[in-house]
Amino acid sequence: MLTNTLSAPQAADALVHWTLGRPGNERVRSVNAVVGETNDGELNDIRKRVIGREDVLAAIDAASEGRVEEGAVGAGTGTVAFGWKGGIGTSSRRLPPEFGGYTVGVLVQSNYGGMLQIDGAPVGMALNQYFLRAPGGPERADGSIMIIVATDAPLSDRNLTRLARRAFAGLARTGSAFSNGSGDYAISFSTAASVRRTPERRAQAAAIEDLPNERMSPLFVAAADATEEAIYNSLLMARTMTRTDHDTGKTVTVRALDPREVDRLRRGRR
Repeated sequence: MLTNTLSAPQAADALVHWTLGRPGNERVRSVNAVVGETNDGELNDIRKRVIGREDVLAAIDAASEGRVEEGAVGAGTGTVAFGWKGGIGTSSRRLPPEFGGYTVGVLVQSNYGGMLQIDGAPVGMALNQYFLRAPGGPERADGSIMIIVATDAPLSDRNLTRLARRAFAGLARTGSAFSNGSGDYAISFSTAASVRRTPERRAQAAAIEDLPNERMSPLFVAAADATEEAIYNSLLMARTMTRTDHDTGKTVTVRALDPREVDRLRRGRR
C-alpha cells in the first residue's frame, strides 16, 4: 500500500485487517504488512490524517487489471517533484524472447527534488526551476520516492534485491539530488508461481526455480529504463493543484509540468 507519511500506521492496520479476513486465513497469527509513504505536506493537510481503514479497503476492492491511472491520483495526489506537481507513474519493458521474454513493470510515487532532466534534456535548468539555482532557487531538494518493481521472472530474494537496486540508475537519470532529507526506496517482487515457497517446495530445494545471475543483466536494464520513464509519466500526467490552509488563509499552488515545454526542449537538442 502507498500513502502519505502520517497515514502509514492506518494503512498497515487496514492491510492486517483485510488479510485476516480473507477466506482460508482463519488460523493466521502473523501478517507482514508492507506500506510505502512519502510526505506530501506541502499540498496535503497531512496532520488531519484523514486516510482511514475504509479508504484502504476501498482501494483494495477497486484494484483491477489493465491500464493504471497516473498523475495526481491516490498516494500521488499531493506529491511534488522537482518543484512541479508529482504523482503516480508507471512503465514497463518486455525482454526479447532470446533473453527470456520476461516483463519488468515499475510504479512510482514521485515526491523529490534536484535538477530535472528528461531524455537528456536539461528541463529544470532551461525552465529555471532547480535545486541550487542562485539567487532565488529552492534551498532544499528534500522529499522521497517510492519505486515498486514487479517482474514475472523467477527470481530469488537476493536477485530481487539486486533488481530493486538497479531502479536507482533510472532515478539518477532524471536528475535526482539524492538529498540529505530524501527517502528513496525500491521494493521488488516476482509474480512467478514457481518461486513461491510452499511447504512441499521447501522440502525439495531443487523444486524452487531461480534465474541464474548470468541472466540478470537484461532485467537490470529493463528496471532502470522503466523507472526513468515511470517518473516522467508521473510528472507529465499530473495536473496543477492548489491548497488553501483554512487556519492561515495561505494558498499554495504547484504547477504541472507542461508536456509542450518538454517537447520543445527535447526537439531543440536534436
